Amino acid sequence: MWLFFLFLVANYSLWSQPIPTAEENIPFLVTFGAQSDTKWGDDDFCQIFFILIPTSYINPFYIRIFDPDCGGQHDEPKGPYNTKTSFSVYGGKGCYTDPDAKNTDPVGNYKSGNLLATKTFGEETKYDNQWYTMGPFNPSEGEMVAEFGGRIFKLIIQGVAGDDGNLYKLFVSTLPNENKAIEGANAFTYEYTFRMWDNPNNISHIYPYIDDKVISVKITNFDWDNDGIIRVISVAKNGLKVEVSGEGEWKSTTLPVVDEEKNTSFDIQFVKEKFIKNNNVVIYVTNQYGELLPFYVTPIGGIPKYKGKIKTTPIKKEK
Repeated sequence: MWLFFLFLVANYSLWSQPIPTAEENIPFLVTFGAQSDTKWGDDDFCQIFFILIPTSYINPFYIRIFDPDCGGQHDEPKGPYNTKTSFSVYGGKGCYTDPDAKNTDPVGNYKSGNLLATKTFGEETKYDNQWYTMGPFNPSEGEMVAEFGGRIFKLIIQGVAGDDGNLYKLFVSTLPNENKAIEGANAFTYEYTFRMWDNPNNISHIYPYIDDKVISVKITNFDWDNDGIIRVISVAKNGLKVEVSGEGEWKSTTLPVVDEEKNTSFDIQFVKEKFIKNNNVVIYVTNQYGELLPFYVTPIGGIPKYKGKIKTTPIKKEK
């Protein structure tokens, strides 16, 4: 499995880009304060991204955050702004390989590894609609994970106080004051929490990687507010719909995986049908063993295209 994964990485031009990327068409990531109501669209007030730096890159790098404060142009208030959000970078042994690092909820030893840098933001107007840079970080400070062909760092974004929604973007850069990509780098998460566009003409995408051991996937979404449809595109699936959640609820759908889909990415598309404003959604995907599958911001193997010749079985909805 991992040899094939490394083959794909070597033969598909991966560049660390904005998180989210242009291909994902997601306007913002979102994390709410610790005292928020989950019905606003964040189930656990925490988001974790893993950043993969290839062994070929040996220079310092930076993690840049767009609009890290909570208050102002892009954020979502619940009364007067009172939210504080921490951004913490971890490296070293266990930052990725510790089992608690890959939960959907911030429990156990999810802050595993060595804390390299942390910054907590409130309503600092200095950073409203502006970039803040963390680093520099030395690639050697990450956790070497051979099957990925590089070192992994962990970024934990957590709402530590308040009840507002903090909307932000990320970029992994070679420069402190400019967004310049690292060739061969990528980023991934196991649970996505993000803001939808208000305009239904915009379709958002996320790309879970389907390795060669997967025979079925369970797609679980939270607080979609019945705002249209969620569909799956792959080399063998041409827009299969999954069950969508209402306000403050979870819904899951299980789909089979055929041989042609192994070692490729799925394209999970979020298609709005209403002009619902400020809709935030959470999603994760597991395999037949309940193991989480990663969402890569730059999809492994490229964005999947339906081949049109493969029969698939109907979706199985879970009650």
